[in-house]
Amino acid sequence: MADAGSSFDVLLVTGMSGAGRSTAARALEDAGWFVIDNIPPMLLGAAIEVAEDNPDVQRVAVVVDARGGSFFPQLAEAMEGLRSSGVNLRVLFLEASEESLVRRFESSRRPHPLQEGARILDGLRKERLVLGDLRSRADLVIDTTSMNVHELRRAIDSAFADSDERLNITVMSFGFKHGIPVDADMVADARFLPNPYWDERLRDRTGQDPQVAQAVLTGEGAQEFLEHLAALVRTTRDGYLREGKRFVTVAVGCTGGKHRSVALSEELASTLDAPNVRIGIEHRDLGKE
Repeated sequence: MADAGSSFDVLLVTGMSGAGRSTAARALEDAGWFVIDNIPPMLLGAAIEVAEDNPDVQRVAVVVDARGGSFFPQLAEAMEGLRSSGVNLRVLFLEASEESLVRRFESSRRPHPLQEGARILDGLRKERLVLGDLRSRADLVIDTTSMNVHELRRAIDSAFADSDERLNITVMSFGFKHGIPVDADMVADARFLPNPYWDERLRDRTGQDPQVAQAVLTGEGAQEFLEHLAALVRTTRDGYLREGKRFVTVAVGCTGGKHRSVALSEELASTLDAPNVRIGIEHRDLGKE
């Protein structure tokens, strides 16, 4: 097993059935990860030892799903064993809404692995209970509800195409009417700012338009909002790195996710750059009605 300070990376890939584990595994394999699919937790340590002895393997992704639920108490022990040995272990959890997952299962005409003759929804709810502890341990949660296969692959590439000690901050705009992002670590509400929607000249434009951005950013309270939010992110940044958390999503919301949240997210991302930080921007609800 690795010595303390080892740079050997292990990524545990888990999440809801239908949320994109197979797509994530293929993307990781294409990015140079050695992928192991669904081995019993008691064999995890031995599998990693074998991988470490192979000079061609530097990073291992292990896919874990609800089919191994009866072994999950041993998984926590195996994870602690890897961390204590110096392995850089991270957890990726793939999430999606129940409605989206049901549609995916229905379109594929495949049963849910925990369905057991009941409804698909019953299987999904059993699975959430089984995976609840793993989700709470996740370093990164990706909500694939609104993603297609190509968008998920880009998200995986952005997060795991290389391995370093930087903090990966995703600044995400969203609309409260479409729901709060389930993968957000921080949520900021910008609905108190004047809404460009009520200006007919700006209504059909977005926060990426310079005129809309100017209207939002010069609104009363906008600069103070950005300063306080940026200060909060900077305050937590070093602490996240010390605790081994490498992925943070800062979600900025307005009513529809088209004007205020988009302009503020673009501006916030431009102010957070630092040597030990990688910044990404996602406009979750841009283009939705």
